[in-house]
Amino acid sequence: MNSLPASFIVKDDVKRALKLDQPVVALESTVLTHGLPHPTNLALGRDMEAAVLADGATPATIAVLRGTIRIGLTDEELVEVAETSSMKISRRDYAAAIAKKASGGTTVAGTLFAADKVGIKVFATGGIGGVHKEGRFDVSTDLQALASTQMIVVCAGAKSILDLPSTLEMLETLGVPVLGYGTDEFPAFFSRSSGFKTSARVDSPQEVAEFARAHWEIGMSSAVLVCQPIAEKDEISREEVEPIEEQASLVAQEKGISGQALTPFLLQRVNELTNGKSMRANISFLLNNAHLAAQIAKAMTPTKIKIKAM
Repeated sequence: MNSLPASFIVKDDVKRALKLDQPVVALESTVLTHGLPHPTNLALGRDMEAAVLADGATPATIAVLRGTIRIGLTDEELVEVAETSSMKISRRDYAAAIAKKASGGTTVAGTLFAADKVGIKVFATGGIGGVHKEGRFDVSTDLQALASTQMIVVCAGAKSILDLPSTLEMLETLGVPVLGYGTDEFPAFFSRSSGFKTSARVDSPQEVAEFARAHWEIGMSSAVLVCQPIAEKDEISREEVEPIEEQASLVAQEKGISGQALTPFLLQRVNELTNGKSMRANISFLLNNAHLAAQIAKAMTPTKIKIKAM
């Protein structure tokens, strides 16, 4: 782990695991600050960390607390993150949070930045951001972050409230491999299928590790996106959820909601219209992704990846 700016605080167990080349999994925190209500968010944060530990890796939940970037949280800090109204922090927002000594949850892009700075190579999340249906110029920073960060990102595809075909086209343009875990089809967040193909398929943590090594050893700088479908018992079919998402989108447009406020609004509205079914689906795939990410982190451990500067 290289010398870090003073604004970074790395939890002792995470620091030790990184120093000893043991498996570590980064976890984002906007799902806690902006994705789920209290106390469900706190229970999920604890359960995701427990899922990573159960599969033999060290969890590193990333957040900003009082102007410092935390790589790994104590339980007291996890409670603070879950209970505090705070900023939504992507890459552009770090300086503002540090300068104002503010707190916040990190997005996919924000988590990628912080995890990469300390040398973490595997990250578990729910769904990535992408191109919004409400405006084609409303494109998540997640996509550019994925294009420029060497990280294995385990997700359930892109959030299904997005324009999935355009999001996949952007990922292809940016050179980000999209791997289906146990599937040839791109998962659609709440649903197991989207009708769109992945760029490749993998069927084990070892295959993911081998793919990532090959990708980075030839000089590629992008992330490897590993898309694991939601469990069958917890999925919401596209036929059921698409009309609900369209209804939520219309409400957002009528209210003029855009920017960082759009995704939380849409997901909350979808949850209301599904009577909590989408929240249960969200929790299911987040925990499944945490388990898989830990297994992948273990598969990455025997051969420490060292990418030489070109």
